[in-house]
Formats: sequence, structure tokens, C-alpha cells
Amino acid sequence: MVAIPQTAPYGSWTSPVTARLAAADGRVPEWADTVGDEIWWVESRPAEGGRYTLVRRPAGGGPGVEVLASPWNVRSRVMEYGGRPWAGAPGPDGRPVVVFVDFADQRMYRLDAHPTDGPDAEPVPLTPVPPLPSGLRYADLTVLPDRGEVWCVLEELTGPRPGDLRRLLVAVPLDGSAADDRGGIRRLGGDTRFLTGPRLSPDGGRVAWLGWDHPAMPWDSTELKVAEVAADGTFTACRTVAGGPGESIAQVEWTAPGALLTASDRGGWWNLYRIDADTGVATALCPRQEEFAGPLWQPGYRWFAPLRDGRIAVAHGVGAQRLGVLDPSTGALTDATGPWTEWTPCVAVSGTTVVGVAGGPHRALEVVATDPDTGHTEVVGCPHRDVVDPAYVPQPVLRTFTGPDGRDVHAHVYPPRNPDVTAPQGELPPYVVRAHGGPTGRATPVHDLGVAFFTTRGIGVVDVDYGGSTGYGRAYRDRLRQNWGVVDVEDCAAVAAALAAEGTADPARLAIRGGSAGGWTAAASLTTTDTYRCGVIKYPVLDLTQWADGETHDFESRYLDTLVGPLPQSADRYRERSPVHHADRLTVPFLLLQGLEDEVCPPRQSERLLEGLRGRGVPHAYLAFEGEQHGFRRADTLVACLEAELALYGQVFGFAAPGVPELRLVPS
Repeated sequence: MVAIPQTAPYGSWTSPVTARLAAADGRVPEWADTVGDEIWWVESRPAEGGRYTLVRRPAGGGPGVEVLASPWNVRSRVMEYGGRPWAGAPGPDGRPVVVFVDFADQRMYRLDAHPTDGPDAEPVPLTPVPPLPSGLRYADLTVLPDRGEVWCVLEELTGPRPGDLRRLLVAVPLDGSAADDRGGIRRLGGDTRFLTGPRLSPDGGRVAWLGWDHPAMPWDSTELKVAEVAADGTFTACRTVAGGPGESIAQVEWTAPGALLTASDRGGWWNLYRIDADTGVATALCPRQEEFAGPLWQPGYRWFAPLRDGRIAVAHGVGAQRLGVLDPSTGALTDATGPWTEWTPCVAVSGTTVVGVAGGPHRALEVVATDPDTGHTEVVGCPHRDVVDPAYVPQPVLRTFTGPDGRDVHAHVYPPRNPDVTAPQGELPPYVVRAHGGPTGRATPVHDLGVAFFTTRGIGVVDVDYGGSTGYGRAYRDRLRQNWGVVDVEDCAAVAAALAAEGTADPARLAIRGGSAGGWTAAASLTTTDTYRCGVIKYPVLDLTQWADGETHDFESRYLDTLVGPLPQSADRYRERSPVHHADRLTVPFLLLQGLEDEVCPPRQSERLLEGLRGRGVPHAYLAFEGEQHGFRRADTLVACLEAELALYGQVFGFAAPGVPELRLVPS
């Protein structure tokens, strides 16, 4: 007998998706790779303070086995966002030799993994205790057992200010001889402010890496460097073979014959090229108006990997990245089968098997291994589980809206969905406009109970890929140049207005929320438009002048040169666009969420906004979390944030939010 749906106002629907269930859904895999015939990856643990552990799947198959117990935390702090924090290779005896960076001290450790080892194996330190806390940081590691070394990026802090540091390419001895001796870490090279880890050619005679300098970000301009490797392991005859102003090369690898494979946007999209390491001559392998790479936020990202027969496994697409296999001799690109529509930038290969982390609208991110020749595909880690009936999970609708001046604005729309409830006749649902972080990034349409938490209660969600987002070519990405706080705000408002005009959303019940750069867009929207009745602002940028003047980390310290304009020429623009200087325009209720250990968007950014609002009577709540950095990771924090957000919407939009604590909104 089919149950008859109940009738209830939007927002008040009873939902099986609790905040605790959505927070548990945050246990996701990252940085998958192969070590011989084994598959290893990093996996988050929200219930264990948000730490990250290492998991291995033995060559013989079976479930993944955790190899590092608490409190080990596999996470790098290079460029604050981190980078590839582990690597492995078969040792002389065939056993995996694995190294990793621990978050607490940023030292590198070796893990000699035996097939019977469990999470109690004791790692061996390879690098010394830094003179400054977390002052020696490592990322984008490559284990070279034949050389007895790990090659990687070293970020060395030299003073108290965010810019007091240097980055080098270094070799760390695998035998532990540098564990108490900084001098035992050998410098390899590196003459730019920012670097990716070195990639050694198949014959061991050459090495390649990417570099760039302030004020460029890696999606603006990078250079492809090549050097000779001398007999003693030093780098000589370093030269730039590709890249430069106006060209972003996002990744470099070697082919078996000794040519370079890169992803470059020289043609307007990140496409694959083969480059002659001697002449720099580039050959396009599959020219398309698609992205075959993305923004290099963390050194070690891999959107493609060469197979041993010369083909290339690559994540590609527009607005999302599915897995394909490219035959460079013909240009044929064949997509892998399966329900995975989004592959993250950690594509790896072993023989004919492609390994990566993938998900889709109805599958959370999981570790997948596929053979493109046979079609055999297996989920080897973090398998998706339907903890709620799929009937409650929203299906994103990719749409293109018309923004100001007729420009396209891409968005993923998640209408309310709950098979048990229907809304009263004629009622329109509230909608939450979500602005992604970056801002050089995009929304990822992957199974997310954090979205279902709202849609199952009768609240629609729309993820806006505003101008400046990646995934749609360089011209779309460059729309935000000099226009941060304008184009992003306009595009979000245009999508919200279009949903209201067509009768999809209630124009009187619109909200905006975002974190990091999305928090900026949310705050800027609340101070420059009257589109929204309330907002949620998470770990935001709010004061451009102070953020650029030492309140953020080195990596993004010159980001605003392109997003807003260089200083001091653009000082007036910095002030005019900063929400902290327009607190008098913020008149609707809002929720402000902040991690107290955030080095990217520090708490004083949020506190400065609250000071500007003092005495103005604007209802708000400020929740600050000890132990959280940029982006929340702890289960209790995630729960508190979801429940507070829902409670805010309930108070402002006029519906009861059952099952969540009341949020106390205080006048400023």
C-alpha cells in the first residue's frame, strides 16, 4: 500500500537526514595512488577530531586496512592548503616503502609496511624537529628507493610574518639520517617563489617541475622547468621550456620515450600537450573546448596519468570532470563507464588499471579502480552506502541562466525533494544560493547529505558557478579579474532572481551562504543587494586592505592583484568593496561561522565586521570554533553549523525547524 504524502509548509518537512548523519558523510577519501600492486589513499575522520589517516588495499584484494591510528594526521601545511602529503614505492624487497607528513609537527615519517601491519605500526621520522613550530613543511612527495631518497617541495619558515619563508626542491634521505640534522636534507633546485614537486624522467637523466612567482596565481601563469640530473643527484642546466605570462600549465609528467606531457590553457582551455623537452615545441593531443585539468590549489594534483602503452587516463569535461582514456596517436578519447561523473585530481595508474577518487549525484566520493580495456571496475575504498533511501537524495539540474549584459551563468539547482511530504497548494519554497570558495573553483555535483539536509526539509539549494569559476574555459575564469565583489555578486543575484521570476523559488524567502571566498560573496551580497532575507557567512574575507597587508598566508597574499587590482593604485577599490566598511548596509539577519585557528581568513576579519555593526541592532549569531582551521573538519562543528543554519532559516522564513536547537539571534 502506497503511503499518502503529508502536507506541510516548505522548511518544516520531517526529514531522515539529520545533521549528525550529514556530518558522518564527510568521511571522504583523498590522494589515492598505487604502490606496486597495492592501492593506498588518505581518508578523513570527522569523528576523530577531523584527522586524516592512511588506508591501504592489499594486492590480493579485500577491504582497505587503516595503517595509522590516532593521533597520526596525514596532512601537509605547504601553502597552508597543503599538498600531496604521502607517497610510496616498492622497496628492494618488494614491500611498500611509504612516507607521509604528520600535521602536528609537519615532519616527514617513513612507514615500512608489512602485509600484516595494522594501525599500530610505528613510523620512523625522516626530518628534524623544526626550530619554529611547523617550520619545515613538505608536500608533493616522490619516493625513489633506488636513490634512497624522497624528492619533494620543502617550505621553510624563516620568521614570524606570513611572507618570511622560502620554498625549495629537496631530497630527504630514506634512512633517517636527517631526522636530527637539517643539513642532511639536500637541496636540489628551485628558483621561483612557488613550486611543484620534481618529476624524474624514465631514464633518470632529467627532471621537470612547475614554478611561478608573485603576483601570479598558478591558474594565471606558470613555467615548466626542466633540468639535467648529474651523477651526484644535483640539478644542472635548469631552463624554462614552456609557459610564462598568460599561460597556466597545471601539471607535468613524462612519457616513456622521454617527452613531456602537460595540461596547458594556451588555447583558452586546459588541454593536453606533448612537449619536446629540448626544443619546447608543443603538440596538442586532443584540442577541445573542455577542461583536462583545473586550478592548482595544492601541489601534487594529478588530472592525468600516462598508461604504459602510451595512452593517457585523464579527467575531463565542462563543469564536471569524468574519466576518459586518450589515445594520443589518434586523438580518440573514450570515456569510462559507470555512475561516476566527477573524478578528483588524483588520477593514478598501475599497469592497465586506472585508480582515482570519484563520485556522482547519487554516489559519494569513493576509491575506484577500473581497467579501460576490459571494462572491469571495482570500488576498492570508502564504498558508497545509502544511509538514507535514494528517494530523499536531490538530483542536481545543470542550468545556464542569463546574467547582466546577457552573459551566461552556470548553476546546479537542487529542488526540494521528500517522498513523504508535499507543500500546500500555491506555496513556493525558500531557496539558498550557495557561493563556492576559491573564488577560482567550482561547485562539484557529487552526492552530499549536507545538501539533502535542506532539500528534504523543503528548502531548495542552488550552487552558482559565477563568473570566475573554473570548468568553463579561461575566458569565463577571467571574468572575475578586477571584478571580485561585483561579477560574483551579480551572477548569484541573477540566478536567484531568475528562479523567483519563473516561479521556482519564493522571492521573499531567499538566502545566500558561502565559505572562504564564498563567505566574501555572501557578505558582499548582503551589503550591496536587497535580494536576500538572510545569509550565512563562513570563515570569510571581509576586509581586503588588511587581508592583503599581512592578514593571510603567502600563497594568496597577492591574489587580490588580479581579483581587485594592485596596491596602492587600487586602494579606493579595496575599501569600497570591503563589507567591513559598509556595515550600515547590512540590515538582514545573518549567521557568522569562524575557525579560531584559521591562518587563511583569520578571526579578526570576522571580528572587525562585528565591531562595525555594534549598536545597529542587526540580529545575528557568531559561532567560533576552537581547533578548527580554514574549512571545518570536526564532526561536532559540522553538526553545529548545519543545525544553526537551519534554525536561522526557520526564524527568518517563518517555519518551525523540528529537531534542531534554537539559534539565539542577538542584536548587534
